[in-house]
Amino acid sequence: MQLYNTLSAKERAALIEKAGKERLTISFYAYAHIHNTTIFRNHLFIHWNALDVLGRIYVAHEGVNAQLSVPAENFEAFKNHLDSIRFLENIRLNIAIEQDNMSFLKLKVKIRKKIVADGLDDDTFDVTNKGTHVNAKEFNALIEDDDTLLVDMRNHYESEIGHFENAITPDVDTFRDSLDIIEKDLADHKEDKKLVMYCTGGIRCEKASAYYKHKGFKKVYQLEGGIIEYARQVEQQQLENKFRGKNFVFDHRRGERISEDIIAHCHQCGKPCDTYVNCANEACHLLFIQCEACARAMDNCCSDQCKQVHNLPFEEQKKLRKGKGASNKIFKKGRSEVLKFKK
Repeated sequence: MQLYNTLSAKERAALIEKAGKERLTISFYAYAHIHNTTIFRNHLFIHWNALDVLGRIYVAHEGVNAQLSVPAENFEAFKNHLDSIRFLENIRLNIAIEQDNMSFLKLKVKIRKKIVADGLDDDTFDVTNKGTHVNAKEFNALIEDDDTLLVDMRNHYESEIGHFENAITPDVDTFRDSLDIIEKDLADHKEDKKLVMYCTGGIRCEKASAYYKHKGFKKVYQLEGGIIEYARQVEQQQLENKFRGKNFVFDHRRGERISEDIIAHCHQCGKPCDTYVNCANEACHLLFIQCEACARAMDNCCSDQCKQVHNLPFEEQKKLRKGKGASNKIFKKGRSEVLKFKK
């Protein structure tokens, strides 16, 4: 019985291109009590692998968090399988505005301690006592109110390429970092102001809203479905779009355009640009913003040093990497002294 991905990203990309069939990029999350995470993880992999589903899925005792690519022709079968699972029946699916058949190239279903790394002790507060969910129309009205404090619950590299007008955008590397900073900065307004939060798809706000209510904020709201659902409702209902720029997404696209505004700048030359790339030097892999001109001049690298390494023969590059740990901990996101125009 196959329980793990067996194809490389390159092999999968070739199969997708050859098939020439439309795929849908989808995300969803659900908090629930999952007793045996291993059994549930394997159940998802077996059924979704059979449907040619690809993506990154986290399973924890507290629930599931999924970003997926599903063949359009298999969408109904995929939805039927979700509906067969009690806590996923009729779950809201955030379907990307911009589709890309290559958004995910592997199926990875991983067991984690939490579906979002929030660093919180959930036993100290009621995670079900959440803030009020609002749709796009209600959200637009709320953020026009002078008594509203609008907070972006995402990290610095996400908000840099796109955020809502007049939003507070904490300069943080992790979701956990933002929680205490926001509470401290807004401590004087726990009673009188409306705390309105948003994130990519809603999952971070789900936990944050309960946390801030526990911390004494009286009027807590969250954008239901996050920026992804907001963009869909704005388009369908012809609402005013108050989001500027791109929505950072956690797949190969790295960004989904919500408005034509370009609010960020190339980290190498300073020109207006909001295209995220990873440094072509596999030993670096730094995430940063790079315009087309700098990409050509720098061979898709973040620095002259990485450019030199990248242009070495492959075997020499491997020798340089030998013995060095290669985990997500070394893959910094948008922070490096070599980036001259990082804000």
